[in-house]
Formats: sequence, C-alpha cells, structure tokens
Amino acid sequence: MRNILFHICATLLGLALAVFALRYTTDLWAPAVVFSLQLHAGVAMMLLALFCLALRPGAVSMAMLCATLLVVCHAVLMIWNSLPPTFSTETTSTRSLRVLSFNVLGENLENGGAIADYILQSGADIVYVMEAAPVGLHLDRLSKIFPYRIGCGDHTSTCDLLLLSKYPLETVYVGNLSDLRKDRFATAQIHLGSVTLSLAAAHLSKPYFDKYHTDELAGLGEVLSKIDGPLVLAGDFNAATIAPDMQGLLKRTGLTTAGLEPATWPTGAGILGVPIDHIFIRMPVMAQKLSRIPSSFGSNHYGLIADLTVPSGGLSPGL
Repeated sequence: MRNILFHICATLLGLALAVFALRYTTDLWAPAVVFSLQLHAGVAMMLLALFCLALRPGAVSMAMLCATLLVVCHAVLMIWNSLPPTFSTETTSTRSLRVLSFNVLGENLENGGAIADYILQSGADIVYVMEAAPVGLHLDRLSKIFPYRIGCGDHTSTCDLLLLSKYPLETVYVGNLSDLRKDRFATAQIHLGSVTLSLAAAHLSKPYFDKYHTDELAGLGEVLSKIDGPLVLAGDFNAATIAPDMQGLLKRTGLTTAGLEPATWPTGAGILGVPIDHIFIRMPVMAQKLSRIPSSFGSNHYGLIADLTVPSGGLSPGL
C-alpha cells in the first residue's frame, strides 16, 4: 500500500513539474494559464514532495523536492525583483498621489452607489475603474470631486474602462488592446508641478483566450516603452506579475509594482487568492504603501489603493 501511494503521488508530482518546466522551454499559451499560480502550486508541490520523501526516502524523492524548491524560489525571486525601490524621505520637493484601481464587475449594478460612496471618501486623486457600468450611474456625484475623466461617454462610447482624475487630463488616447473588446486601453497625462506624469489604464483579456493575453501585453509594452518619464499603469490584467508575459512587460517598460501585492481574485479565496489586479509605477514615481480595499462591494475582485510620491513643484488639483 505504501508503494502504491508513493507511485501515485510521485506520478502526480512529476506531471505537475512537467507543466511548470514548460515555462522555461516553450511559449505555448495553454500552459501559461497556470503560471500565475506558480507560488501557490510550488508550495503545494513541495508539500507533496515531502510526503513522497516520507513514504520512500531516496534520490528520486530528494530530486523531486529540490525541483519543487526551485519552482518556489523562482516565484519568490520574481516577486522580489518586481518590487519598487525603497521609498526615500530625503527628496525635498514631492507631491503625494493616491491611486485607486478597482474592477467593480459590470453586472454589479445594485452596489454601484456604495462603490461611488467609497471612491468619494477614499481620498484618491486618480481612480481606475474596470467594468464601470455600476459606477457610470453615479457620474454626477463623482464629477464634483473628479471633474476630469475618460470613459462612460467621455472619449468613449462604452462604459467599461473609466479613469477619474482631480487633475486635468491632457493628451488623451483611447484604444483597443485586441479585437475582443473595445476601449480597454487609455493613456493621458497630468501635470504635478514641473513634472509631467503619464497615466495608463488597461483591462486585459483572460489568458485562456488563445494568445490574446500575450499579444495584448506585447502591444501594451510597445506603446508604453515609447512613453518617457514617470508613469503609472493600473488595471485588471487577469494574470499575476510572475506570469511570463507579465514579466516581459515589466522588463520592457521599466515598471515595478507599487509594493508587495495582495491577492485580489477570487474574493472568496481571501489571502490565498491571486494578485491579478495591479498598480505599476516607473521612476521617479516612488511607492509608500500598497493595500487592498477593505470590501469587494459585491465584485469578484478586490480593489487596490497605492500611496505614491512624485517629484513636484507644488501644483494643486484642478478643482
């Protein structure tokens, strides 16, 4: 019985390791769906390898344990390398900027009012909203605090991607990441003192739609790599930062996360979920704090709030 159990566990572990080995040997889109789960799966595989080692100590069990440790360590290393530089308080002229990003779920209409209330009291300067229809019903209230926007009738005919700002938005561009959805990519610029800060918003397709996710990120990276200077990119990417195409985006654009990323989806998984919603920054934007909002407000995602600092000459919001 002990031998049978060992062979079953070892076979399952070998198959799982083979899937993750594809990360380093191929760019096929199908296995990439699970690469966002590399840390989760790595820990699970490591526990299974320890169980195999307890069942049958030996070279095979030790080799499988070492392989699982490599999977986990690589995931941790990618997370570590994606973190922003340490925040410095020595910079003399900076302006604080609070950014909120939240996929509110398009069919979540009954909670639109509560979400709008939260946005208004959040203290955010810039708000990214995905699947924004529930919030779009409350634009009159929101416009009193956020007089500038992209989406829900402003620069778009859709109410999916919405960007709200206390600062005037300039050089506005709205486009499509692919032919699956319209108006899921937008860029604009705001001025913070003498600094021009570029904003970018994105809502990517799910990674199991053929190669759409990878192709959308490639196009996104091409556009953002041409934008000079400080940049904030936020939205729903439907993949964790450790996914291969997400790693490619960060390397190509010089972006980092805004801190250690909390899980945002699915909401029922709590801290064991996957961080597929992101706020990315590029120097000289600096990160002070990244946190998950306290409630999902009926969405299947949690939102994020990032407290940032930007070098500034002291411009006040254009209210």
